[in-house]
Amino acid sequence: MPMARPGRRLVAIAVAVVLVLATTALWRTLRDTGSKRITAYFEVAVGVYAGSDLRVLGVKVGRIDAVRPQGRQVEVTMTLDRGVAVPAGAGAVVVAPSVVADRYIQLAPAYTGGPRIADGAVIPAGRTATPVELDQLYASISRLTTALGPNGVNSGGALSDVLETGAANLDGNGRAMGDMIRQFGSATRTLSGSSDDLFATVRNLQKFTTMLKNNDGQVRQAERQLAQVTGFLADDRHDLGAALRELSLALGELQRFVQGNRSLIKANVDRLASVTQVLVDQRASLAEALDVAPLAAGNVLNAYNPANQTLDGRGDLNELSMGPRASSSAAPPRGPAGSPSLGGQASDGSICAAADAAATRKARTGASRTGSAKSGTSGTEPSSPLSELCRRQVRLGNLVPIPPSELGSLPPLPLPPVGPVHGSPRGPRAGER
Repeated sequence: MPMARPGRRLVAIAVAVVLVLATTALWRTLRDTGSKRITAYFEVAVGVYAGSDLRVLGVKVGRIDAVRPQGRQVEVTMTLDRGVAVPAGAGAVVVAPSVVADRYIQLAPAYTGGPRIADGAVIPAGRTATPVELDQLYASISRLTTALGPNGVNSGGALSDVLETGAANLDGNGRAMGDMIRQFGSATRTLSGSSDDLFATVRNLQKFTTMLKNNDGQVRQAERQLAQVTGFLADDRHDLGAALRELSLALGELQRFVQGNRSLIKANVDRLASVTQVLVDQRASLAEALDVAPLAAGNVLNAYNPANQTLDGRGDLNELSMGPRASSSAAPPRGPAGSPSLGGQASDGSICAAADAAATRKARTGASRTGSAKSGTSGTEPSSPLSELCRRQVRLGNLVPIPPSELGSLPPLPLPPVGPVHGSPRGPRAGER
């Protein structure tokens, strides 16, 4: 009986150990229910061990299960706690909080919406990063100091000279440097505010380069032609240089001429201004003359008779005598002394009407001078040849067309006919003398 108590004690201890192990396993099982296993690959994983933390924004959300080398990469297996949301495209970064502390892996970025990372997801090496090691930093600084030291670029004192020159240039220019930095900041803000225009310029430049690419053949042809022009100029550079020297001499002579004759040139320019002003004032007349001159020259040329070496012409008697409003059926009006009127109507504007009016004025002037008021003796003056011609035309009556057989013997008219016909007077009618 005394020996039974130690046995019971051992059984009780064994049962307690079994319960603790079962509770721990149950707790781990319950905790791992709903967790996600993630695998990430790093180029290096210095200071990362199994059991280290897995964090998001510095908060622990899981643990690192294993770290194993896989060829030239390091495979890190991690467990993400249940209920923690991480974006599907998240990356993994090794973070070193201090030089001597253990490192942890942080998933970034934080979840804000969208698809979540799945269980068994793999993060490739392209989405992972590791910090620069301290010995690598020291090695880089050592290489830089060696390259800039007396065994590097400063072997001849070049770096020292640069530093001394820079110090001399910056000495006393602190305010100017500050102003330059501020103006540079203003320029960057201006560029930032004009980003749309800047990018539009870049787009237009891209379109221009695309156009050049699409027209590469024409661009090459233009380049060849430009090369030919430059080659031609290069071959004739001596002649071109001589021409330029002669031009410089001519310009010098012109300068001396203008300087020596400044007053005369000014006077001529002033006079020329008056002449040009007259031309401006008479520009309508000049335009009309330029329109009519070719026709007049052609008329003179057509009126020239090479056989007789004379300028021949003939008049349209209908146009001269009767005028535009003359009527063949109207009775010829009487003149101031009872004679027939010269042109049919005194106000028709024809030459005969003008001659009739002149004869009337002349008769009235003579009557007033002699004081005679008797009819038929009122100072009638001898008729002019034009008046006689017009009276004869009135006596003869209307004109008749020229026979076709006589057209060839008449000189050509310099102007187109104004009246309806070109004619000659008929013979005296019955009862006329």
